[in-house]
Amino acid sequence: MSERVPHDSGADAAAPDAGIDAAPHGARAADDAFDVVVVGAGHAGCEAAAACARLGVHVALVTADPIATARMSCNPAVGGVAKGHMVREVDALGGLMARITDRAGIQFKLLNRGRGPAVWSPRVQCDKGRYSEEMARAIDAIAGIARVTGVVNRVRVERGAVAGVELDDGRVLAARAVVLTPGTFLNGVMHVGDRRTPGGRVGEHAAHALSECLAALGLARGRLKTGTPPRLHRDSIDWSALRPQPGDDPPEPMSHWTDALDVEQALCWLTHTNARTHACVRGALHLSPLHSGAITGIGPRYCPCIEDKVVRFADKPSHQIFLEPEGRHVPEIYVNGFSTSLPAEAQLAAVRTLPGLDAAELIRPGYAVEYDFVLPHQLDATLQVRDVRGAWLAGQICGTSGYEEAAAQGIVAGINAALFVQRRAPFVLGRDRAYIGVLVDDLVTREHREPYRMFTSAAEHRLLLRADNADERLCETAHALGLVTAEQLERVRAKVAAITVEQRRLARTRVRVPDRAGAAAPRARDAGARDAIVRDAAVRDDGAPTACGATPRVRGITALDWLSRPDASYAALATLGVTPRLPSRWGAALEVRVRYRGYIERQTRTAARATTLERLALPDALWSAPLEGLSREALEKLRRLRPATLGQAGRVAGVSPADLALLMVFARRLGQQQA
Repeated sequence: MSERVPHDSGADAAAPDAGIDAAPHGARAADDAFDVVVVGAGHAGCEAAAACARLGVHVALVTADPIATARMSCNPAVGGVAKGHMVREVDALGGLMARITDRAGIQFKLLNRGRGPAVWSPRVQCDKGRYSEEMARAIDAIAGIARVTGVVNRVRVERGAVAGVELDDGRVLAARAVVLTPGTFLNGVMHVGDRRTPGGRVGEHAAHALSECLAALGLARGRLKTGTPPRLHRDSIDWSALRPQPGDDPPEPMSHWTDALDVEQALCWLTHTNARTHACVRGALHLSPLHSGAITGIGPRYCPCIEDKVVRFADKPSHQIFLEPEGRHVPEIYVNGFSTSLPAEAQLAAVRTLPGLDAAELIRPGYAVEYDFVLPHQLDATLQVRDVRGAWLAGQICGTSGYEEAAAQGIVAGINAALFVQRRAPFVLGRDRAYIGVLVDDLVTREHREPYRMFTSAAEHRLLLRADNADERLCETAHALGLVTAEQLERVRAKVAAITVEQRRLARTRVRVPDRAGAAAPRARDAGARDAIVRDAAVRDDGAPTACGATPRVRGITALDWLSRPDASYAALATLGVTPRLPSRWGAALEVRVRYRGYIERQTRTAARATTLERLALPDALWSAPLEGLSREALEKLRRLRPATLGQAGRVAGVSPADLALLMVFARRLGQQQA
């Protein structure tokens, strides 16, 4: 019988010569039967299992270590630029990450407030231990999830379809679908200087047999590298030499379903590298496995280790380093921006050149991890393996990095595995619907040789995909699938209705404000400065002098038109005699609607035109046809990537407009022949 215990990330491995199409000699019959088996209880696995259970299927969540459920292996934070958008989208689809973040958060911040709303991104510093505990508690409270402690060696496949998994102790879990979320454990190797240790995370195993099983299934694999910085002891740091980085006041929740936060916010701190740091790192480069050639996996360009920063950006005199607490009551301080695989003594020497860290003590050195991944062009838009019916992949096995990307893939894979079992239509999000749609589309239609990370620049419709409207975009679909409750949907509808009613009221309300041609108010970045400007400039309807004693030229406009000004704010309407009626979060959403309505309408039209291309399906049979006339490069890439729609084909590097026109002709001709 399956053992119900709290658990984590990381599938595991066994004999590389295990069979694929039939159980190996001596394997026992199925000990348990499930609809879906999820392998690994990290951020992807937890979301996949929870989505399956919410859709009413019986799911086993298999993990090797019951303590490590949704363990935050690296950064003690959730969200950030584009990542926060995805967390809100997972939340709108009924996922767990945002709600767990609100429970475990110790600092809440909205990034990029000084820029446009498309890039405003929530980020939450978490208590790592509590995050894992809260996720385990949430998983155990969901009916339909059976916890299984064990190591998965092999996926059973019969007649081209998944039949279950085999564990290293001989148990067999029968299932019609499997979601693999092994994180960095596939043939994982950790590097600290010249020391190499098998494993996907410090103190944990490596999954060898499972990786070989995937190869035997015919899946092409690659090798990637990621890393983590050292952890310092809190008491060894001179905090007076560092610049504090406070959270927002008041804090804004990550989840749509969290009404308010009552939390004492922790501080993060800022320091910088300097010439001494760079000299110290350069002097130890010969000890770095990255520069000696011991590491062959490709690391992320967007998040280089300190060795790479010093070499690739030699002209920069310094780099920002953030010190982030890993919890309220733990001594570990995470050195964000100082990822390294140098020997421990070289790490400590370099760290002690930073302001405030001259007496720092290591709790644990940083290290690099190399691991196998599956080239994601072998997946379809649901994250199902094209050539193995019933097998889904999610998380770092698909070549991505980050908790948020993993959770986004996990919920997509989990939803689709459940729908597959129930013989319902698959769930696919378009690029105009969600960052999750952009993520999955990028993975399955483009070639990736380094860890993929989501950025706002990846979304061509990013003004439509804001963090503030994820619930408006996705909750109707989530409710139709059975992922969110009727009460949650009604709450979103009430929000939309209230904002619409307020927008109409402001369009009917006239106010008198200083003429821009006379004394236009300067632009202010923060809300407090904006409100002060409006207070000083506001005039009464009778044209009486303001408190400043002057009588500026005034004119009447609607409150809605006034709100569209860059120096206006919803809260400042009160200074014009118009009482705001929306909560602050909804008021901020109204500001964006009004101020950027022209741009939003334009992107909406662009997205509608793009949908036409997405609707033109390219049948799988097309890729075995001659397709004469396509360029050699386009033909080679299209047959390897096998895009499902003309829109996807257009995003493949090397495919020209002329190639797309021919594809359209071929697809329609094939459709007529099949009809």
